[in-house]
Amino acid sequence: MKILNDLPLGTFDLHIHTTASDGRYRPAEILDLATKVGLKTISITDHDTLDGLREAISLAPAYDLTVIPGVEISTRWQSLSIDILGYNIRDLDLLHSRLAEFRENREERAKKIIEKFCRLGMPITLEDVKKISGNGIIARPHIAQAIVVKGYAYDTKEVFNHYLGDGKPADVSKKELPLPEGIRMIREAGGVAVLAHPGYLKNHELIEEIILMGIDGIEVWHRQHGKREAKKFLQMAEQHDLIVTGGSDFHHDEHALGHFR
Repeated sequence: MKILNDLPLGTFDLHIHTTASDGRYRPAEILDLATKVGLKTISITDHDTLDGLREAISLAPAYDLTVIPGVEISTRWQSLSIDILGYNIRDLDLLHSRLAEFRENREERAKKIIEKFCRLGMPITLEDVKKISGNGIIARPHIAQAIVVKGYAYDTKEVFNHYLGDGKPADVSKKELPLPEGIRMIREAGGVAVLAHPGYLKNHELIEEIILMGIDGIEVWHRQHGKREAKKFLQMAEQHDLIVTGGSDFHHDEHALGHFR
């Protein structure tokens, strides 16, 4: 079993989001939480941005934590959204510049979603959403929270179920890289590319196809993977001599930081 960087099980969480994308906590707060639950190594893997990573790396020594440079890139293959995790990124500046187009696209997408909500009789503004997203990139959960703040829905679950989930009246597709390009982008920045939460795909043949495309690893352990699924993904990784990783995909308090097995 080739765990990323030979990390001991029980000491790491390699899938964490901050306020730089759609997480609830700032990087410094994540480091504090990680220390409190006894973690030794974490990776900040915000969606299509490295903005939260630099702060986490600079603060890590004060918390006696190792922060592995990471990212989660949105890609598409066979009409499916497939997230790719990048780890051990060496050229942060190169990857940051390559991702700039996707950060800009997220704001344009947000404007279109806001327009749809206005037409649905739930007017909000970009400023309303930015009060929630702060300096981070705008994601659908931020818009859902703005809808709740305005009193148009009871909670964000209602917003996604009725308006903002995939294919719902206010949804707008996000721009995604072709999967091979996402893998290449991570490697060109000196990192390794790992298939995120393969259990979401519910298709082992597709996972095998992605492996043959040259992916470096599989996120074997994830809070949504059952023991049987994790065992299967571990077998696939070992069969193809791939790196294995695990993470909670932490966004907020409904997820347990450090718990994914």
